Amino acid sequence: MQLKYFVLGASVLFAQAYPCAAQTAAQISSERTVHQAVPMAGAPLTLDQAIAKAMAANPSLRAAALEVAATGGLRRQSALFPNPEISFVREGTERGTRTQTVQLSQVLELGGKRAARIRLADSEQQLAAGSLDAAKLELRGDVTIAFFDALAAQERVRLAQASLDVANKAAGAAIKRVAAGRVSPVDQDRAGVAQASSRIEVAQAQATAQVALYKLAAYWGETSPPSHALFMPELDLTPPPPLTELRRRLTQTPRLQRARLQVEREQAQVGLNRAERIPDVTLIVGSKKDDQIGGSQAVVGLSVPLPLFNRNQGNLQASLARADKAQAEFDAERLRLHQELTDAHQRAQLTSTQVRSMREDILPAAQRVFESTVTGFEAGKFNFLDVLDAQRTLLQIRTQYIQALYERYRAVADLGRFAAAPDNRTTK
Repeated sequence: MQLKYFVLGASVLFAQAYPCAAQTAAQISSERTVHQAVPMAGAPLTLDQAIAKAMAANPSLRAAALEVAATGGLRRQSALFPNPEISFVREGTERGTRTQTVQLSQVLELGGKRAARIRLADSEQQLAAGSLDAAKLELRGDVTIAFFDALAAQERVRLAQASLDVANKAAGAAIKRVAAGRVSPVDQDRAGVAQASSRIEVAQAQATAQVALYKLAAYWGETSPPSHALFMPELDLTPPPPLTELRRRLTQTPRLQRARLQVEREQAQVGLNRAERIPDVTLIVGSKKDDQIGGSQAVVGLSVPLPLFNRNQGNLQASLARADKAQAEFDAERLRLHQELTDAHQRAQLTSTQVRSMREDILPAAQRVFESTVTGFEAGKFNFLDVLDAQRTLLQIRTQYIQALYERYRAVADLGRFAAAPDNRTTK
């Protein structure tokens, strides 16, 4: 199942600072261009590139791939026959009366043990491959969430910086108006408090963005943040496929496939334990030389253990219980996936509506209110408290918009966890 990651581009909205006037907007836009150009030493890092880096260098994924290689060795070993055994026995020590026996013993496996071992090894190999597919899909979803988490954190830095720019402009304007006697010194104090608060918000946002970048780089095994800027994809609010269609495809998801393969593995173990209840026969052939009579005799025999006490009943009982447990876990995983799919689908639809509404209606309206308040403040129609209130409202709405974007990223990334593996190695 191929699901499209519905990525959101908010760079156009966030590239706009809070313009107090035309000159302020131009200055902030110039500062923003310089700020964006600094980290972009090379081409920006895209989501696909981040996923490719994680697929190539993630330690956990590499461990899962090595497990597949290890099960290949176990499959090869399971098909081998028991080695023959050669023995030499001498009876007596005096020449002329001693006997010497050379014999070859070969265990003959009965009850289909070799075939049962092969079936078990095959099921373990398929289970390891299924776990690798599931790990790839989980890694893709984790990297996607971490990538957009870092993007959202960077946008919060830019938003906080824009807020600080506005606070600096407002503080300067308040100082001039207090000096001119047009407003109370209290307005200057309020502007100073807002300015200090904006500085703290910038520092907090920068620390959060740094942590998010470290987390992203850890997925491809690095301990330092990415050296390139993150590329913001274009805006795409395409609705997800219908829930009924996604549920029909749920049986092909790697997570459910892995649970089914675990059931098959435990059932193969039951088959092997049943086969091991049948005792093996050891065939013996050889030659016995008797020095006293000066001749040799052929030796032929069979060795069969008597299953009086150990009939492998304990191992069989344990494997039957584990097979039932694997089936119960498969049923639980199927219910869990249904619930997670429904939740992710509903969140994807809801966040799509929220983002569209905020982008088209709420944000522009809040921006217009703020600009009108600033214009009125410069004309003496509003006091500075009105400007702070409008600014605070705009900041809250922009913060909510960033959070809505991030929630949509997470919902769509979670939907991507239900996609089928590209190579479908674990399907039958």
